[in-house]
Amino acid sequence: MTFQKILVANRGEIALRIMRTIREMGILSVAVYSEADRKSPHVFYADQSVCIGPSPAKESYLDADRIIQAALDLGVDAIHPGYGFLSENADFAQKVEAAGMTFIGPSVHSIQTMGDKIKAKQAVAQYGIPMVPGTNHPIVDTEEASTVANQIGYPVLIKASAGGGGKGMRVVEQADQLASQMNRATSEALSAFGNGSVFIEKYIGSPKHIEIQVLADNHDNYLYLFERECSIQRRHQKVIEEAPSPVVSPEMRKEMGEAAIKVAKACNYVGAGTVEFIVDEHLDFFFLEMNTRLQVEHPVTEMITGIDLVEAQIKVAQGEILNINQEELRIHGHTLEVRVYAEDPANGFLPDIGTLMTYKRPQGPGIRVDDGFEEGMSIPIFYDPMIAKLIVHAADRPAAIQKMKRAIEEYNISGIATTLEFARFVLEHEEFINGNFDTKFVENHFSPSSLIRPLSAEEKEVLAILAVSLQQVKPSAKSNAPNQSEQSKWKSRRFNA
Repeated sequence: MTFQKILVANRGEIALRIMRTIREMGILSVAVYSEADRKSPHVFYADQSVCIGPSPAKESYLDADRIIQAALDLGVDAIHPGYGFLSENADFAQKVEAAGMTFIGPSVHSIQTMGDKIKAKQAVAQYGIPMVPGTNHPIVDTEEASTVANQIGYPVLIKASAGGGGKGMRVVEQADQLASQMNRATSEALSAFGNGSVFIEKYIGSPKHIEIQVLADNHDNYLYLFERECSIQRRHQKVIEEAPSPVVSPEMRKEMGEAAIKVAKACNYVGAGTVEFIVDEHLDFFFLEMNTRLQVEHPVTEMITGIDLVEAQIKVAQGEILNINQEELRIHGHTLEVRVYAEDPANGFLPDIGTLMTYKRPQGPGIRVDDGFEEGMSIPIFYDPMIAKLIVHAADRPAAIQKMKRAIEEYNISGIATTLEFARFVLEHEEFINGNFDTKFVENHFSPSSLIRPLSAEEKEVLAILAVSLQQVKPSAKSNAPNQSEQSKWKSRRFNA
């Protein structure tokens, strides 16, 4: 089977990134878009585009029936969901298949199994994969929760079974907090996911978040494409990723990779997926969850392996056999990815909206920018605030860090606040440079004052000249005084963001 036309059920940078591979494979692409995205680059790049509804996601990108009908109307063979939105929605995958098209992703069974954290733990338990001590069944009774917590010892972590992104998650330090925190976790989980089930596990206070990329076909071939280090996070969401991890040895890499393949086999996985682990201070790793889709951070794996994961997804969906074996895979150099969010790090990483008055991408060898915006476009309030992914590749980690710092300096964005200056702070921090960081990096090392950079000697000289000039101006001579914008640009020195 060879696809002739693929609809990408997503928007922005990931839609555009998928369509580029589709075009390279000689396949036609179809874009869907909401009213807010009429001028989005992915709409104009596709061979065909169709509006699927108003700006709110639930009336457009989350409307499975509208997307499927658009695909049928345009004679589509397959649908690629990207990430987010409907990418891990088993009902959507089932509807796509029922309509006679191919869902470019795993089976409905795999999505359902790994989409529920309790089911996932039950599925992998028989394979001897290390798991954090705790329950592998839903808990709704506070008394039972108390018994479990006492057995494994405080602190414990309450987690929503169907959750993600930190929702329905509570850390309980002592027994008298358990009832209230459990009620909050179940209430939040029910509101966010329509499922109030929670489970309890031992809380690992300073973990690293390391994940393994897996790839499998319909012919019982499984590969692990090494690890990604994803411990730099805010609000339990990643902001900087890299591959390989600075703390993973070849022996640990092999052990984690083989464990990840066992997880994939536990649900008969097909396609590209990611098995996530938490790693404690002793470098012992424990199964966390499996994401049954393409990850936001997939480019770092592509850069160190030379494998186009989207192309691999499409070929597997067409029934092809993986054309590489585990022994042939090699790690080439080092890669870093910075997620460029329209957020203000100095204000609690709150989303920012506005117009991209200036938008100039960095260039040069080893630099890749996956984005979905152009200069003059507005950042819509309806979706995730990520503007772009900035990826660099170099011979080793120190060189990759230097290249990323240079790329950040050249990434010229104005009109909105971004996380670029925060990323620069991380890259220059000693704990990041030596690899000795965990998921609490932001909590332990970052504050808004961290973003203020010292003035250079040249800037101090200019300020001195300006101060002398201001002293020579009479108070009444308002017309000769520097205007507000001229003064304000010297009040503080921040990164190019």
